[in-house]
Parts: sequence; structure tokens; C-alpha cells
Amino acid sequence: MNETIKNTEVTAPIGTGSSAFESAVTATIEDGIATKIGKYRWVICALLFFATTINYIDRQVLGILATDENFKAQIGWNEAEYGFVNTAFQAAYAIGLLVVGGLMDKFGTRKGFSFAIIFWSVAAMGHSLARSAFGFGVARFALGLGEAGNFPAAIKTVAEWFPKKERAFATGIFNSGSNVGAILAPLSVPFIAVNYGWQWAFIITGAIGFIWLGFWLAVYRKPEEHPKLSKAELAYIQSDNEPLMTKIPWARLLPHRQTWAFAIGKFLTDPVWWVYLFWLPKFLNTKFDLNILQLGLPLIVIYVIADFGSIGGGWLSSALIKRGWTVNAARKTTMLICACLVLPIVYASITDNLWVSVTLIGIAAAAHQGWSANLFTLTSDMFPKQAVGSVVGIGGMAGSIGGMIIASTVGLILEYTHSYYSVFVIAGGAYLTALLIIHLLVPKLEPAQINYDQI
Repeated sequence: MNETIKNTEVTAPIGTGSSAFESAVTATIEDGIATKIGKYRWVICALLFFATTINYIDRQVLGILATDENFKAQIGWNEAEYGFVNTAFQAAYAIGLLVVGGLMDKFGTRKGFSFAIIFWSVAAMGHSLARSAFGFGVARFALGLGEAGNFPAAIKTVAEWFPKKERAFATGIFNSGSNVGAILAPLSVPFIAVNYGWQWAFIITGAIGFIWLGFWLAVYRKPEEHPKLSKAELAYIQSDNEPLMTKIPWARLLPHRQTWAFAIGKFLTDPVWWVYLFWLPKFLNTKFDLNILQLGLPLIVIYVIADFGSIGGGWLSSALIKRGWTVNAARKTTMLICACLVLPIVYASITDNLWVSVTLIGIAAAAHQGWSANLFTLTSDMFPKQAVGSVVGIGGMAGSIGGMIIASTVGLILEYTHSYYSVFVIAGGAYLTALLIIHLLVPKLEPAQINYDQI
């Protein structure tokens, strides 16, 4: 009869094939003391959080500067051209995700993440050289290629460093860096641009990535290779007994319903977040006549609210699982709540009250982040660790293709209608549609049945 450990939050059974876990249990019993699981994995999560924060600062700078009258006069673009510039970013992001997930699986996150942040930091600083819509299109394309590495690397790292029961929460924490980045950008970019010129806004924010790189290279190793990780924590991380196997090629992943469930979810909902990032400053400028120095507080409020959604959404599904819910029920219930919370955003473009609009957008952004934390975690629920980076890359590419479509579409809608109503209607209905398709494809979130012998 199997025993379980009662003195920690772990409930993995003895005798189920986890030799590392059983060794830790045996050592604990022999010593006659309760083994305390360490918390070093959260240091790794903190690094992912800061990388995501930097990632979103760099991609947010242009959207904030686009509201400045002097900048607009110097560059001389219209709404459609601004949309096409953002389409260039999305196109590069899609291309990057086409290959970056596989590269992360092949070379590992330590090397892969390092190269990605070097590439996108140089590209971010390179925006300072642009003087036309075409020039910014080139710079955005380069930025998109580099930034494509962030989420595949981060999700793969979470899969390596956390057991399934904690992955949604860990994903929610690092994903909340996107909101922090979107908060720090309006706090810093207007000040830099007004006092030192818009070029320095790109140079200074882009250089932050190299500071993070130093910490990453000094701190990060795989769990089984890390000198600061205790045996008990390593056993806890590896307690899911996931099979070890070689990298799974895309050709073996594409036929699976699980891959398409994740990819379609990203295709339908990622574009909504891109709209927030690229057009919220312009929406506030157009609708409520806020200048570059007045944008800070409304944007901060929106992304502070969004931060609660990112952490809360990840926490909720993890808490439900710990209470005995199935992974399927916990993830989908949380995603349904998030999908419903997005619906009121339709009224954000109708109201004439700034703070009502800000609140509605903030709630929708929070719901997106909670949704995203759980959507990302579906990959590690349904696929082995060795496939997670590639699956995230496939889904991210699908999301970027959706982003390409929405970027050009929104630009054209605004150029000819001058109204955000249709944009917010599209945003409101995307999540329920995506959840319905996900449920039809994977009604029980069953793991993908991959024939390991053929790989």
C-alpha cells in the first residue's frame, strides 16, 4: 500500500517510479525530521518576471511616442501606416516563433534566452535611427524577431522548474511582468522623450536588457545541475513523473488536437492584447484628448488592474486543483470566468467618462492576463517537457498571425471610421469563441498520445 508525505505540500505517492522523490522521502525518515521543500524555483520565476517586464517596456515605447505631436509631425504617418508598422512587428514575431521554440528545445533556455534578449535589446535601441514609417517598420521587424524568444523560453523554464500544480501560478507571476512593463513605460518614456528627445527613450529602455542578461548568466542552470537547489526541492519539481524523451519534431506535434486547441486559442485572443499595447495610448489621446504627459496615470491604472488578473488567474486554477478539482475543470472554469469579464469592454468606446472607460479596459486586460496564464499552462498539461517550447512556438506563431491581421485591420478601421467601437466588439467576443473551440477539441485536456518509438 502506498504512503504519502503529510508534512509538506507534496502528496506524491511512494512506489510510483519517482526514484528521486523516494530517495528524498527515505532520507527524511532516516533523519527523523520533516524535510522542508526549498523555494529556489521562485528565484528563477523572478528572473522570468523581469525578462517579461523588459520585453514589454521595449515593445510599448513606440505606442506611447505615437501620441506625441512633435514625433508624429517628424515621422508623418497616418493610422493605416501605423497599423502596417505594427504588422511588421507581428510578421517578424510569427517568423521568430516558427523557429524559436524548437531552438529553445534544442539549445536550452540558458543559451536561447541569452541570445534572444541580446537580439531584441539591440533592435529596441535601433529604433532611435529610424526617421520614417518604413524605418520604424524595419526596426519593429527586428524587434519582433528577438522578442519572439521570451515566452517559449519562459514557459519551457516553468515546465522544467515547477510541478504541474504550480505551473499556472508561476506562469501568472512571470506573465504579470507584461503589465509591469506596460506600467513602467508610460512612467519613464514621456519623461525621457520630453527632456532628452525621443531617440533616447529607445536607447535607454533598450539597454536595460543587458543588465538582466548578467543576472541570468550568473544564476540560471537546469534544476538537476543547479548547486543551490536542495535534493528535496529537486524531488518536488520532478514529482510528476513525466517521461524523459528526445526533442519532438513539429511534424509529430501538428496532427494532435491538443496542438490546435492551443494554437487556435492564441490566434483568437492574442490579437486583443496587441490592440491594447499598440492602440491604447492612441485611443486615450483621440477619445479623451490626453497628451503624452497625461497618459501615464490612466495607463498605469489599466495595467495595475491587469496585474491582479495575471496573478489571480494563475492562482485560481492552481488553488482549485489543490482543492481536488481536475486539471480540466480548474483550467476551463477559470478561463470561462476570464472570458465573461472581457465582454463589458464594448462600452469603453461609448462612454464619455475617462475613468469608466479606463476601468472597463483594465478589467478586460486583467481577464486577458488570467486567460493567458491558463492558456499557456495547457501546453505543459497536455505535452511532455521536451515538447513545450515547440508547442508554445506553434501557438505563438498562430497568435502573431492573428496579430498581423488585427494590426492592419484596426489601422484601416480607424483610418476610415475614426471609431474604436468595432475594435472593442471584436475584442469582447474573442475569448468565449476560443474557449468553445478549445473545449470541443480537448474536452478533457487529455495528454497528447505521442508514439515515442517513432521519434
